[in-house]
Amino acid sequence: MTDQFFPYQLDRRWTGLFVALGVGRNDGVTVGDDGSLMATYGWFRVETTIDNVDRTAVTGPHRWYTAVGLRLSLADDGLTFGTNNQLGLCIEFVEPVRKVIGLRDHSALWLSVADPAGLAVAIG
Repeated sequence: MTDQFFPYQLDRRWTGLFVALGVGRNDGVTVGDDGSLMATYGWFRVETTIDNVDRTAVTGPHRWYTAVGLRLSLADDGLTFGTNNQLGLCIEFVEPVRKVIGLRDHSALWLSVADPAGLAVAIG
C-alpha cells in the first residue's frame, strides 16, 4: 500500500484568500500507509493517526462564510480547512488534535477536498 493524497477543490473566487494563507495545489490530506493522517492548509497543519478518527461524514453545501477559509466553529472547537462551500468531509476525533488556532484542541476537522467520499473510504 502507498500513501494516498487528496487535494483540495479550490474555488477560484477565493484565490486572494488562499494566497494570503499560503494555500496551494500541494495542500490537502495525506493518508499514510503507516496509519498516519496529515492535513495541510498553507502554513497550517493537523497531524494524527487513523486510529484517532471516530467517524467521518460527507457534508455540504454550506454557506460560504462558514466553509471557506481557516476558521473555528462557533458551536464547538472544530476546525475548518475550507476551499469551497459545496462539499467536504467532517472528521471527528476520539482524542482532540493539537490546536492550530484558538484556545482549545480540536475535536473535529472539516476539509473541502475534491473527493470527500474517497477520503472517507481511505480513512476507513
